[in-house]
Order: sequence, then structure tokens, then C-alpha cells
Amino acid sequence: MRYVDRLPGMRERPSGDGSVLVTGASSGIGEATVSALIGCGFHVWATVRREVDEHRLLATHADRVTVRRCDITDPDQVTALGAEVVASGLVGLVSNAGIAVPAPLEYLPLEHFRHQLEVNLVGQLAVVQAVLPALRRSRGRVVVVGSIGDRIATPMLGAYNASKFGLLGLTDSLRAELAPSGIRVMLIEPGVISTRIWNSGRVRGEELLAAAPPEATTHYQSQIDRIRTDADRAGDHGLPPSAVADVITKAMTTNNPRPRYLVGRDAHIAAVIARLPDRLRYRLTAAKA
Repeated sequence: MRYVDRLPGMRERPSGDGSVLVTGASSGIGEATVSALIGCGFHVWATVRREVDEHRLLATHADRVTVRRCDITDPDQVTALGAEVVASGLVGLVSNAGIAVPAPLEYLPLEHFRHQLEVNLVGQLAVVQAVLPALRRSRGRVVVVGSIGDRIATPMLGAYNASKFGLLGLTDSLRAELAPSGIRVMLIEPGVISTRIWNSGRVRGEELLAAAPPEATTHYQSQIDRIRTDADRAGDHGLPPSAVADVITKAMTTNNPRPRYLVGRDAHIAAVIARLPDRLRYRLTAAKA
């Protein structure tokens, strides 16, 4: 039986016993996690939304991956996926699918706010519910990919922060509720990672701003410029997705996983800032006039 390559703080234990479901596997962290778990000997179920991503994963990993196109906000698709996965058996879930909708909250259309929560929060629970019967049988694990944005909120990312703060609470409650069943639940909190989410988020933001009244740019132009600059910097200089995939693999395989894992120096710094007194933290994170 194969053993996982040793990671810092990791005990040796057999791996590759069974299948793991990874949502949002079309690119970035999800795609890197598929490769990392397959490298450990697992079979991986991977969800994507586009045919081109399905073909690429199959061409890369052949029969080591089972790809299903699934929108986690579509109840029928989630139910069908869950039924298939439960029938096959599952030892782990990596709940990774997510989007970012950047815009000033004052002018953010509520349907876009709801969509942010549907993808990043409601859809995560829907998948967990769909596959829990299999995880209960295997006493498996749930690894939730959150963000350091679940500890500290920033301007122009209010909807994203709301979804990640909610995901933190969801994960903590799941951890407590599922403990008697022997199911471990872990939260991964990455800082800035170089993934497609920054470009797609910027596109969404530009579309929302184009449809907003002129006052949106009057009131928020400096903040809009700042988030554009941050998005460009993140896309170019963030950690590679493999850095998060390595931590996810550790959480999925180590004998005694931690409840939370920070990924990246910036995430560790932000976690310290989040513990500062409220007034000081607000001064550090508030937008500048």
C-alpha cells in the first residue's frame, strides 16, 4: 500500500483507500487538489461546469478521476451527484467551489449578493448533505476551502466576506455536530493565491460597475482603483494553487488534523490583525478617503 509523501507535522498513515469528491475542480485550487490527491493514491470525483474542463481532467488523469458537470446551486444536479457518489462510496469531500463578487455594498444588486451566498455558502451545505451518508459509513473527512477573508473584512469585498464568515460558522457547527459520527471537519484559510478567481471576479466587478449609477464611482473610485490593483497583484504574485493543495492533502491524510489551517504569510499576518482591538483593527482595514 502506498504512503503519502511526508509533509511538515504529518504522521505516516496509509492513503489511497477510497474516493474523494472535489468540487470546483476546473482550475486553480480545485484542479491542483485533484492532482495532489491522485498522487497520494486516491480516486477522485471532480465537479466542473464546462465540457472543456471535463475533457482536460480526463485527458490528464484518465481512469483515476471521475468527472461530473455539476452546478452546486442546482438542487437536481447536486442530488444526482450525491446519489451516484454515495452508491460508489466516499472517504472524503473537499468543498472548494466558490466565486468572488466585488462591488460596493451600497450599489450591489441583491440578486448578485444572493448568488454570492448561494455559491459560496448554500451550495457548500447542499453538497455536504448529499454525500454525508457515504462519509458516515466510512467515518470520512470534510475539508472546506474558506479564506482568510472569513476573519477580516475588507472594502469592496463585502459579499465575498459575508459568504466566507458564514462558511466559517457553518464549518464550526458541522465539526461539532459530526464529531460523534467520527467525521473530521477541517477549514482551510488561504491568503492570496494566484488563481482564475481574481480575473473572473474583476470581470464581474466591472460589469456591475458599468450598470451602477454614476454616484458609485463618485463615492468609491479610490476603493475601486485599489481593488483593481490588488487583483492584478494577486494574479501575478500570489502563492501557487499547489500550496493550498498540499495543505488539503495533509488535512485529508494526517492522523490528527487541526480544525483550521492557514496558508500563506499574508494569511498569518491577517489572522494577527483580526485579533487586535476593534478600534485599531478598523483603522487598519478601513478604506482611505
